[in-house]
Amino acid sequence: MYKKILLAADGSDHSIRAAEHALALANITANSHIDIVNIIDSETAKTEVLKFGESHMLDDKRREKLHGVEDVLKSEVSYEVHIVHGEPGPTLVKRANENDYDVVVVGSRGLNNLQSMVLGSVSHKVAKRVNCPVMIIK
Repeated sequence: MYKKILLAADGSDHSIRAAEHALALANITANSHIDIVNIIDSETAKTEVLKFGESHMLDDKRREKLHGVEDVLKSEVSYEVHIVHGEPGPTLVKRANENDYDVVVVGSRGLNNLQSMVLGSVSHKVAKRVNCPVMIIK
């Protein structure tokens, strides 16, 4: 039923809880796979470049934020991490709709609470526009 799962993750507590639920969904169906997607918006990218400079350090720091999520999934299910650039809501919607996922799992809040209050939450945008079921985790 849920063989191909998209998990939006930014390293927040909500994304770690989302990973736990994605794992539970993956365990329902044999041979499930989870794609962990971390989206770096332009403002975050600028800040990180100024702070860390070198690209290999940036990659390490970005991947480091996802250790909690990976710890939940490690040795439990097949997964792959994708770090992509773009605006979180539209980028997740596009990725989900173009790659035929069975379900999208996303936390109700991420690391950027101000943006979610001003622009509307990423989870809300995803739930409205993705063509497959969406599980929003509180």
